[in-house]
Amino acid sequence: MKVGVLALQGASARHASMLARLGAQPVTVRSPADLDGVAAVVLPGGESTTMSMLLESSGLFDPLAEALDGGLPALGTCAGMILLGREILDGRPDQRCFGAIDIAVRRNAFGRQVDSFEADIHVDGLDGAPVHAVFIRAPWVETLGAGVDVLATVEGQPVLCRQGLVFAAAFHPELGDDPRLHELFLNEVV
Repeated sequence: MKVGVLALQGASARHASMLARLGAQPVTVRSPADLDGVAAVVLPGGESTTMSMLLESSGLFDPLAEALDGGLPALGTCAGMILLGREILDGRPDQRCFGAIDIAVRRNAFGRQVDSFEADIHVDGLDGAPVHAVFIRAPWVETLGAGVDVLATVEGQPVLCRQGLVFAAAFHPELGDDPRLHELFLNEVV
């Protein structure tokens, strides 16, 4: 299965490596043509305002929005969560998001770079040990739509949500060696 990995800015190589490890065929997405034939897409962490501008300047925002509106499954991590949401809190006034999952996301909610942290979190739907989550200038979900399931929280704040085939994580699952979150996503797509 071909899975697109947005590669304009951010941690795309780590996601591609994790997907390949699980048997998927990662496809680097930098232009609208790169979306052809992908069964799902991953929006990695990075800097959401920069990614937003690059999505616009590359001509990729509208084709990706159309694909997501058409039901393309997606996994967004950190900045990817911000971009997949319906509303960005504390973003640039002109910053657009995809509205693929009915959440309002607060950028840098846990604090600045020096406030980055790691935590072991329980994820609904994953058996076994907690997921070791890396939070770097991480967002959180401030408001949820009725159809959104919260799969994990930290300090009472939703940090992993799902609506249909769209998953949004405030942390970086690609930075560890635990493939279970990517595997959960791929199992839902297949």
